[in-house]
Amino acid sequence: MASLDRVKVLVLGDSGVGKSSVVHLLCQNQVLGNPSWTVGCSVDVRVHDYREGTPEEKTYYIELWDVGGSVGSASSVKSTRAVFYNFVNGIILVHDLTNKKSSQNLYPWSLEALSKDSSPTGIIVSNGDYDREQFAENSVPLLLIGTKFDQIPENKRNDVLTRTAFLSEDFNAEEINLVIEKRYFTRDPSQVRVCNFSFCM
Repeated sequence: MASLDRVKVLVLGDSGVGKSSVVHLLCQNQVLGNPSWTVGCSVDVRVHDYREGTPEEKTYYIELWDVGGSVGSASSVKSTRAVFYNFVNGIILVHDLTNKKSSQNLYPWSLEALSKDSSPTGIIVSNGDYDREQFAENSVPLLLIGTKFDQIPENKRNDVLTRTAFLSEDFNAEEINLVIEKRYFTRDPSQVRVCNFSFCM
């Protein structure tokens, strides 16, 4: 068997936004029924065949590092988390679309991981916004995933989508908003479909 190239992807965001559920979905192809809190870091793995069936086919060993905690943690917790941020190939930023604060906290989460400092300085401007230029020269690919879209009242969905579009622009990141649709009323995980607006997984 040929050796596999390792890819390390951080999964960051506030507690309770659905990071563990997203990781489980990506690695196990099924919805996580009863997620628990992540203490420290949990690593799950997926083997992925890139460009399967073509001459450029390559197999990757993708490690998804689900980092627990909150962005407001004590500096000792942040410095402990810094060990997870070494040799990163990508970052998935997860936020709860029903919780605006979890979206705002993605800025300090990403800065903590990208700068590997417990308290970045000179980044916040006077109106409280983060400087977009901070992410302009970032070479680590970012993906923004919004969860719990199905829990937003229909009359507020356009406002939320506008807000997340600004977020993805700030981070120069691709954006996915997840919706869990339950078909019928069943406990069978095969009857649950995960979608965003343009595709289903």
